[in-house]
This record gives sequence, structure tokens and C-alpha cells, in this order.
Amino acid sequence: MAPTTLIIGAGIFGTSTAYHLSLTSPPSTIILLDRAPYPPPPASSLHKDAPGASSDINKIVRADYSTRFYMDLAVKAIEAWSSWEILKPYYHRTGWVMLDEKESDLSEKIRRNFRAREREGLGRDESRDMSFEAVRQAWGGLLEKMDSEGFGNAYWNPGAGWADADKAVAAMMREAVGRGVRYVRGEATALILRPEGGGVGGVRLGNGRVVKADRVLLATGAWTSALLSKTEDELGIGEADRVEQQAKAAGVCVAHYKLNDEEKKRFDQLPVVVYGENGEVLPPPRSALLKFTNASTFTNTHTTPSNHHISIPPSSQTHVPNRLKRETISIIQRITPSLLAPNKQQPDYWRLCWDSITPTQDQLITRHPDEKLGNLYLAVGGSFHSWKFLPVMGEFVVNVLEGRGNGREMNEHWAWKKEGWGSSGGGRGAHEKVVPTRELRDLEERGRL
Repeated sequence: MAPTTLIIGAGIFGTSTAYHLSLTSPPSTIILLDRAPYPPPPASSLHKDAPGASSDINKIVRADYSTRFYMDLAVKAIEAWSSWEILKPYYHRTGWVMLDEKESDLSEKIRRNFRAREREGLGRDESRDMSFEAVRQAWGGLLEKMDSEGFGNAYWNPGAGWADADKAVAAMMREAVGRGVRYVRGEATALILRPEGGGVGGVRLGNGRVVKADRVLLATGAWTSALLSKTEDELGIGEADRVEQQAKAAGVCVAHYKLNDEEKKRFDQLPVVVYGENGEVLPPPRSALLKFTNASTFTNTHTTPSNHHISIPPSSQTHVPNRLKRETISIIQRITPSLLAPNKQQPDYWRLCWDSITPTQDQLITRHPDEKLGNLYLAVGGSFHSWKFLPVMGEFVVNVLEGRGNGREMNEHWAWKKEGWGSSGGGRGAHEKVVPTRELRDLEERGRL
């Protein structure tokens, strides 16, 4: 008889896993739990307070990585985006232009990998150099006043693009539920331990209800430590072995501008724009919201009653410190100052977007190493670059759940990290610019913007 599987969190990890698991296990044995209603409302209608990184209007889809491991994995994902009937309506191959700082070799590493793939017969290298002047003249002159000070080069890749994030996740969720996966709405507040070290028996919800299962997968993103901390206390797990050392909550600031019909038509020409380590601009989806992301991340560290330090997303995702607003607007002014006309000096709404990040920015897809939690699994650590893997990530999580693993290389990338954050605080890895170096509370100040 197939075991019952409780998946906590219906973001990209949880939704993708529920879908892929339903292909090989009786769907009625799979429970997908999330605080959001089903079907999930569009991100643009979530009172602008959607908390997780998966709850968004759009996300970048690209294979531009400095490591072959993630480039090859992203190519596999893009093939699915381009061919799956349930997802391809939400995928837009607009290309991207990336500016790279003078002291950085990131763009060269990325393009070296593209060239290597071409030599190996794995695909054509479509990337090419693009001068700053060419960037300014392209796309109807939308970037004509872009500030290139401090940047050394730019390149264009027509193979990148973006996807309608909320719609794509909802589409895969509908497929899973349509196959018979049970969707339960509720706020997970505490894991329930079986007696005598028998593992996790389920989860208690905010309304007191208990949801039981034979095995539990945490796909809880930035809320993983908040949920697991009490269990770690109960089991006496030391600081070095707690999940906070594996994946901590980090946030970015996102600004949205509502475009009128004429503006929407102009900005529809825009590709994804990566402004070095500063942030990104994404073309507007049908909701006509132009999105800017400030890539400088932060944590929100709290001390638990047991005196452990964990980063937890704040209750409001729309309260953005004035200092952070000014910082973000200064980046926007450097990229597209023409957007900031007198009637658009301020975004129409602000948001803090939270994800869990690991020391190496590799995902954490593994069984918990503590023998007392032998039926507890984790699929977290998106590190602000995992959304694009929505079509395929669940396949690999299922392999871990079923004990097959994913081969040496994947297993090593996604395993429990031996050193955790360590003394270095993380840094080198798959998506280095998003490693947090500051605290949200340090960005708070009195006064108006």
C-alpha cells in the first residue's frame, strides 16, 4: 500500500512535487497543504501582500548560469516550458540583456558554458556581445538614458525570457488536483512527533486541526525555520544542526508601476533587463504591471524563546522601509529614468518578496539527517533562482522521497550542507548576488520618503 504523503507549501517545490508524485503514486494518497485558497487567486489581486517567492506576477526563465550543472538543468526546464501544453501559454521568450560590472567575470563564465554546450552538440550558442550604445538604441529607445557607469560589458541572449508566475503555478496545481491530489487550506503551526522517536506524524494547523501522513515534505520556503524550530527544541537539536544553518529566510524589495495602455504597448517591447548586481526589470504581463527588483537582500532575524536566532518574514509584505524605497528608486533612475515622469515618481505598490537561501545557493532537497525525523523531507532553498525549474523540480524531489536519489552530482548539490553557513556567512555559489549581508531592521527609519 502506498504511503500517504503530506506536502506543506504549494509554491513551486510543493506544487511540482504533488504533480510529479501523482504520476507514479495514487493521487488520493497525496495531500497538498497551503495557507492560500484553491484555486489560488492571481498575484495582482492578493491585496498586494502575497508572501512567498512563488506568489508573483512574473519570473525570469533563463539558462544563463556560470555553472554547467544549473545551465544544463535550466535547459531541461526551458524545453518543458516550450513544449508542455499546460505551461507553454505562460512562457514568453523575449530574450534578456545582461550588464556586468567591470570587475566581474560572471558574463564570461556564462558565455563560456554556452560555447561549451555548442561544441558538445547540445545546442546553439545564441548569446552575443552588445555595446552599451546598442542597448540604448534598441527596444524603441526605452533604455536610451540608461547609466552604464561602473559596467564593463553587456550581452544579449534571445533564448531567455519570463513566465506568468501565478498562472503557471496555478495551472500545474490544477493538473495535480484534477488527478486526485487533495488540497487542504490551512496554516501549519507545528509538526507532530510520533512517540519514541517514530518520526513525524503530521502537522497541527492554526485552527487546531491535525493533518496526519506517513511522510511529510516541507516545501515551506522562507517559513521553514519558523515551522521547524519548535520541533528542533523538542528533540534537543543543537545550533549547528538546525535547519537555519541550511536555509534562512531572505527578502528583496520589489517595485511595481501600473502602466496605461500606451505605456504598456511601449514596454511590451522590452526584454528582461539584468542590471548587474543591482537588480532586474521584467516586461509587463497582461496586468500591465512593470516590475523592478532590487537584488540586494536582507534577513529579518529574531531570537526564539529557546535563544536561537532565525530569520522570519515579517507579517506584512507591503511595509517597505523608506530607506529601501529610496535605494530602489535610485536603481530605477539609473536603468529607465524616462519612466519616472512627474506622475510616476513613486511606484503604484511596493512589496517585500521572501525566499529561503542556502550558503551555496543550491537547493536543499533531502531527507532530514536526524534519525528521529527519518520520515521528514525538505525541498527548500530556492535562493531566488529556482522558480524556472517549476516543470521539472518535482521529478527530482520524488526521486528523493522514493529513496532512488538523483545521481551523484545532483545528490551532492542538494544534500544537507556539512558546514552550513559557517564562519564565512556563505557567498560563493550558484547565485551569489542574493546572499544577504544586512538586516531589515537596519533599513528602518523615521520620516517620509
